[in-house]
Amino acid sequence: MGGPAGREVSGVIDTEGDCAEWTFPAEPDAVRTARQAVRGRLRGWDLDSLADLTALLVSELVTNALRHATGPIGVRLVRPSGLDGVLRVEVSDPLPDPPRERTARPEDESGRGLQLVASASRRWGTRPGAAGKTVWFELAVPE
Repeated sequence: MGGPAGREVSGVIDTEGDCAEWTFPAEPDAVRTARQAVRGRLRGWDLDSLADLTALLVSELVTNALRHATGPIGVRLVRPSGLDGVLRVEVSDPLPDPPRERTARPEDESGRGLQLVASASRRWGTRPGAAGKTVWFELAVPE
């Protein structure tokens, strides 16, 4: 599976079965390209009903990573075997510091990404990686 028409998604590791993983350079186009890749994979998995929400939340997390990181950003979709009805989404970046959820004021132009993830997902969290961290969330897959 290639990237969206006319765009190459760098570092496609696996898009078969129940896991899809991409690595994007820390550039402004990463948000749009990640959103397109996620929508395409969910369409392939017949999960169109989750595409809008998943793409929105991925956009927020990739935007957060871009704001703070200079290295590659990883995006991973997983349909864990043994956990029917769950879609896990992971966004990784090379910064070790965990993101901080904060309360944005009405006039703030940013600061709502993690609030959005927390309110829209079943569960979410962060975990340290070998180099950096991963922010993950889970969505319920409609029956």
